[in-house]
Amino acid sequence: MASTHTEHEKGQLPQYPEKATLEGRNKILAFWLFLGGEAVLFGTLFATFLTLRNQTNEGPTAAELFSLPLTAAATFILLVSSLTSVFAIQALHRHKVKDLIFWLIVTVVLGLGFLSLEIYEFYEYMHLENFGMTTSAFSSAFYTLVGFHGAHVAFGVLWIGVLIGQLYKKGLTVVTAPKIYVSAMYWHFIDVVWVFIFTVVYLLGKVG
Repeated sequence: MASTHTEHEKGQLPQYPEKATLEGRNKILAFWLFLGGEAVLFGTLFATFLTLRNQTNEGPTAAELFSLPLTAAATFILLVSSLTSVFAIQALHRHKVKDLIFWLIVTVVLGLGFLSLEIYEFYEYMHLENFGMTTSAFSSAFYTLVGFHGAHVAFGVLWIGVLIGQLYKKGLTVVTAPKIYVSAMYWHFIDVVWVFIFTVVYLLGKVG
């Protein structure tokens, strides 16, 4: 531990600064446990959606409603953002702060692009297709699942934005590195959840 503090005082960081301290390792472990709880929560929402997806109450069905080109574009954007998040962690391990900030900014921009498409999608459904939250059990389950994921993306964008500000102010240290690392874990998690949403909600909805 003393050697770690000495390196930090000299402005030098270990290759994996997010795991250089006990606090950093504990943060990562605790976040894995948090993601486990999130996985259970999303699993419950998926189960609810699958149970209610055919309860349309004479409203629009998934096959009539969904536009695969739009959701495919949103999926592509979010998957690319997961890749830029990987580039950010690689820059972290190389201690390239400017590159780290650049890739985090790109990740935020792509996250905002995804949210813009999702908001546009919801607007079309509500105002052009008369498919609101209370239209049917299917619509309620859809908006709850997809909207809950969208809220996670919005939180991730805000979180990474705050971390970018901390990097500008404090630089890359053994304190800021674990925060960046767990934010990347979170971002990958919501990307994986979206892949399941795209498959279970949109693709399965179009094929019946």
